[in-house]
Amino acid sequence: MKAMIFAAGLGTRLRPLTNDRPKALVEVGGVSLLEINIRRLIHFGVREIIINTHHFAEKMAAFLQEKNNFGIRIEISHEAERPLETGGGLKKAAWFFDDDQPFFVCNADILSNIDLQKLYHAHGQSGALATYAIQQRDTSRYMLHDANMQLGGWMNAKTKTVKVVRTGQLQMYSFSCFHVINPQIFDNTPAEDYFSMIDWYLQLAQNQTISGYLHNQDRWCDVGKPETLAEAENVAIQLLSEL
Repeated sequence: MKAMIFAAGLGTRLRPLTNDRPKALVEVGGVSLLEINIRRLIHFGVREIIINTHHFAEKMAAFLQEKNNFGIRIEISHEAERPLETGGGLKKAAWFFDDDQPFFVCNADILSNIDLQKLYHAHGQSGALATYAIQQRDTSRYMLHDANMQLGGWMNAKTKTVKVVRTGQLQMYSFSCFHVINPQIFDNTPAEDYFSMIDWYLQLAQNQTISGYLHNQDRWCDVGKPETLAEAENVAIQLLSEL
């Protein structure tokens, strides 16, 4: 099984912790965010991972070499000029997903005890091109889904910007940044190189099934700001105890 970890962000909100390292190598509970996510993916059966890099990419490579790639195949997709955003990053790494099997995608700076096996199973049952995890929690931007959990739009609650791609009644959910995606997604890749996964999903949802997987019972933490580090430590301790 394969996976991609998004790890090319600059980590500006976590400064000064990211002044000398990529955000993915910031430690919580004495272990880097990247290591926690790699070990969790391995726990759920992943044996091949590609990681995109930009900021302090050489330190990422050195870390992986020191860890002997955790005993699995790990490839680097380096975004030299600038980070390509999540969608652009996946597009650049398309060559890696050559076995016609669904694959995981996650963010290095997100920690959750979500059961990835259940997410993978839900994706297989849905018949969707892609399935991503969602929760009912307060945030500034929401994915909009219909009663069948199909993606129907997106909303920025602060700016009141709304993008709707399906008619009917839609409910708001928070995006959790864990995905299972069929490699056929690369048959419908945007022409540009810099774009987000959400924009890609909204484009695809106009004529294909993009599904949400509700996981309200799980812990979830965006380790993007210094004020979230204490919560991240607690989540990390739980996750590491389960591996």
